[in-house]
Amino acid sequence: MKFEELTLMLVRTDLWKRKSSSWFSTFVPCGHFAQCVFTIDGFRNWEKVRNGKDCAFLNHIGKYPTSFHGVAEKSYEDLKNQSQHIQNVFEKLTSEQIANNRLQLKASIDVVRVLAFQGVTFRGRDESVSSTNRENFVEILGLTISYNEQLAEVIAKAPKNATYTSPTVQKQILDVFSTKVKEVIRNEIGDAKFCIIVDEARDKSMKEQMAIVLRFVDKNGFVRERFFGLVHGYGGASNMRGGRNGLQALVSNDCPYAYYIHCFAHCLQLALMAASKEVIFVHQFLTKLNVVVNLVCASCNWHEELRVAQAAKNAYMIAIDEIESGMGLNQISTLQRPGDTRWSSHLRSVSDLIKIYSPACEVIVKIIDVGTSSSQ
Repeated sequence: MKFEELTLMLVRTDLWKRKSSSWFSTFVPCGHFAQCVFTIDGFRNWEKVRNGKDCAFLNHIGKYPTSFHGVAEKSYEDLKNQSQHIQNVFEKLTSEQIANNRLQLKASIDVVRVLAFQGVTFRGRDESVSSTNRENFVEILGLTISYNEQLAEVIAKAPKNATYTSPTVQKQILDVFSTKVKEVIRNEIGDAKFCIIVDEARDKSMKEQMAIVLRFVDKNGFVRERFFGLVHGYGGASNMRGGRNGLQALVSNDCPYAYYIHCFAHCLQLALMAASKEVIFVHQFLTKLNVVVNLVCASCNWHEELRVAQAAKNAYMIAIDEIESGMGLNQISTLQRPGDTRWSSHLRSVSDLIKIYSPACEVIVKIIDVGTSSSQ
């Protein structure tokens, strides 16, 4: 290498050190000539330039390519290589690859839309490849793939980090659907006045859930009710009527013109239950009704016995022309548990017991014969 070329290369790499590595000048001790940055400290020992192995420039270069000079030179060459820039890497994604990614996402969106519209569960306990039933989302997606060769090929060649079928993506798609539905409801209401109807109930896991429904009059004068959302973890009338931290207080703080009206039917039901329990005969009847319902419906075996007894009774009544047969007639039913906060539950519980009184008595007699507990 000629002396002029060596000098130019050193100047370029030292400039790269100064521009791209601000820590270099503080990390490298400049007391030793071989590690100095010429663009910062300069160079004056020109008499040692052609001094063989003691050449100042060769000592500065050090053991290539692990020296500071070698690393800086490599970084400089990489900077000049435009094909390795991040912009060019992104541009390598062809239109075909983008279309394939969109096809995968579209398949997941369609499956989520069907499951959400039908109101069925998405995932199961075992979604592994070895599972015989991977539950609704994976199974429906697999069925869709089986009828679309292009989609099957795209998913088969998809990279491992493609998570279009992951639970996280499913929730994100559902969240987008929810946002769109809420926007439609807001646009439907517009600037009109509306009511917020809130009701609470326990789910199967015994957790309180609060349903929010918007009630309003549309532009054609019809009363509409739109389900707006479901919130978990709220329970009890105190959370609704609380003057400080309840829902009533929170709404009043944001909108002082809002009216809060507690459910009249709920209040009336609680009052009737409290009054009826003071009547001895009514209290005894409701207590025994609860015992009968719990005995018959708590056990799967006794519940099945009740269904068998009903079927036998219906067959006998049809045979003697006491009842008519037809679609929707003489359905097999069960006993309804009465609840203090549901104004129709007690009526339905009594009506169901009257309707299937004879089959219920047959089951109770069997329970008495084989019962082991005090209630049985």
